[in-house]
Amino acid sequence: MPLDTGKRNRVGDQGTQLLSWVFGVLCGILLAALIAVSAIWLGPGTGLTHWLRAALGSSTFLNVEQPVVVRQIQQLQRLETVLYTLENVVEGEHDYTTLLPKLLTADRILLIGHGEVVAGVDLGKIGSGDVVVQGRSVTLRLPGAEIFSTRIDNQKTHVYSRDTGILVPVDPNLETDVRREAERQLREAALKDGILKAAARNARATLTSFLKGLGFEQIEIL
Repeated sequence: MPLDTGKRNRVGDQGTQLLSWVFGVLCGILLAALIAVSAIWLGPGTGLTHWLRAALGSSTFLNVEQPVVVRQIQQLQRLETVLYTLENVVEGEHDYTTLLPKLLTADRILLIGHGEVVAGVDLGKIGSGDVVVQGRSVTLRLPGAEIFSTRIDNQKTHVYSRDTGILVPVDPNLETDVRREAERQLREAALKDGILKAAARNARATLTSFLKGLGFEQIEIL
């Protein structure tokens, strides 16, 4: 028996309305998901506009206002850029008197010292006047490189020989004094070999890469 034409039209209209409703719901869910993902991925300081620019093929340019750049650099704190290691031989002696041979009156020690010196740049010292931002160009004035620490490795440092005269007691402070001297010589050797220049050079290279990651195209580090 043939179906009534009016009934067929009503069924077709209901099917069309159902498909439109399902399509609208799916579009709404997809849009909400895209907004949520972009908000989580981008984080504070950027917006959906930047994400859309990147999606359309434009170069990414993050939030690079001057206060933001200063704060992000300061958060790097002490940027350690050089680790200098050295093994040296240090001799120490305590001579109780010069009237008798040292073989009888001196306490001598020969120490093989192993240590390290760490140098870098303290970016926490950077102020607002040290960063100039103009569009995609930035100028940064770095504080001077400095030695952060000098340390003798006690596990690798050892006494090679110890000779104490038969007429004198063992000096309990002699080894401590010699280790302190080894530390001083280590620091002097690092400075002589140009550790501060190397630290400044490495800091510039590191910060150049960091600023490029923020989207800057012209970078000058003084």
